[in-house]
Amino acid sequence: MPVPDAYDYVVIGGGTAGSVIASRLTEDPDVSVAVIEGGPTDIDRPDVLTLRRWLGLLGGDLDYDYPTVEQPRGNSHIRHSRARVLGGCSSHNTLISFKPLPGDWDEWAEAGAEGWDAASMDPYFHKLRNNIVAVDEKDRNPIARDFVEAAQAAADVPRVEGFNKQPFHEGVGFFDLSYHPENNKRSSASVAYLHPFLDRTNLHIMLETWAYKLELDDDGRATGVHVRTKDGEEILVRATTEVLVCAGAVDTPRLLMHSGIGPKADLEALGIPVKADLPGVGENLLDHPESVIVWETDGPIPDNSAMDSDAGLFVRRDPESKGPDLMFHFYQIPFTDNPERLGYEKPEHGVSMTPNIPKPRSRGRLYLTSADPEVKPALDFRYFTDEEDYDGRTLVDGIRLAREIAKTEPLAGWLKREVCPGPEVTSDEDISEYARKVAHTVYHPAGTCKMGAANDELAVVGPDLRIRGLSGIRIADASVFPTMPAVNPMIGVLMVGEKCADLLVGERDQVRYRSRERAAQLAPGGEA
Repeated sequence: MPVPDAYDYVVIGGGTAGSVIASRLTEDPDVSVAVIEGGPTDIDRPDVLTLRRWLGLLGGDLDYDYPTVEQPRGNSHIRHSRARVLGGCSSHNTLISFKPLPGDWDEWAEAGAEGWDAASMDPYFHKLRNNIVAVDEKDRNPIARDFVEAAQAAADVPRVEGFNKQPFHEGVGFFDLSYHPENNKRSSASVAYLHPFLDRTNLHIMLETWAYKLELDDDGRATGVHVRTKDGEEILVRATTEVLVCAGAVDTPRLLMHSGIGPKADLEALGIPVKADLPGVGENLLDHPESVIVWETDGPIPDNSAMDSDAGLFVRRDPESKGPDLMFHFYQIPFTDNPERLGYEKPEHGVSMTPNIPKPRSRGRLYLTSADPEVKPALDFRYFTDEEDYDGRTLVDGIRLAREIAKTEPLAGWLKREVCPGPEVTSDEDISEYARKVAHTVYHPAGTCKMGAANDELAVVGPDLRIRGLSGIRIADASVFPTMPAVNPMIGVLMVGEKCADLLVGERDQVRYRSRERAAQLAPGGEA
């Protein structure tokens, strides 16, 4: 299909938020939208669309696979998977689906994101097109059921059926997932928001097309984006109304900095002409780190599961916390990728618990090491570097609680022995060292172009998602998160997309109204 000279809107990234925005904008047949997606389609790709196969996507040909710089207090070998396929990380992840808790949104509003409080954001959850349902009964693995029962007793928390039915501070149960239980098919952003509307003539999806530099005029207005197709052709895709950057918490700041938008000194050091000095681009890098404790089971376990990590636990250790401050995923597999690096062996049959930090206090940074757009940026998450060691202590508490759950029936009856760190690792110091060295990511990078108030010098966008000092351009993805939600953030990203689309449609309607009003005034008999 030939590329038109220009579109009303150009959406960079056909991922979680980008799919939402493109779908909503093209509901108006008079609006043209181009979606720039670096990966191929997910249509007719069972390796992508089958949720149970998500682990096989990590590190494969559909993964941008970003390394982590040296982490003196953590694990320097973490690979951050970022999806290179239509639907983005919603085509790549476990599709665990939590509406952000009220305290998460209100925290944003308190940080200067006016209009992003819980009451304002709640309606966007109900607009989502994804099929968000509880794990189906047929997919509830017996050992996961017994984990839920044991955790309820050991952690003294309520059993939760439907984490999205009402806000919670703690609880254990099976998650809600964005999937179709009858065939284990994903209800990703692309499946829900793009697949049903591919026949729209005003929607143009450019697959396997990589955006490497924004086009800005002398007045600081974004007018398009330079892209490279899979055939090596370089094209300028123009936008007459706005450019929407939805490339994610890694590639959005990367694209901005290569376009001259970011910390002035850093850009000048690489010889990149500065278009806008925004010191917050790449700062405030957030993640949900987690550690792991593994048990060998007394023989194989049943293999029915939606995606091998269907149940979990939330605990509020601090009664003053607005929400949970410790979380566990329960894996029906021995998750030993990082422990094996330390010499641990993977048992033939086993399960894992992964204590996770819902509200981490460490903050990292993403930065360029080269002016060449094809060189991957450096990701320094600065794991476990908060001054009070809150993050490290959270994992120690998590390992200790996991052991209590493992000793509790009916889960205890499944377990043969603790493989790693092993029952001989008992002191806080030794548990902390192990937990940090084998720490992993849940693939939730966020915050690198944060939203904030006008007086926040590190805020990159305002509450309207416009990039400061520029026009004709907004960001809508996890990079705008001022702080990390306590729960898995995918639904939050979808809601960011819905709110962004709402802002765009509302502004476009206002322009049309004013145009009609002016035309009526200029018509014969009207008031000029």
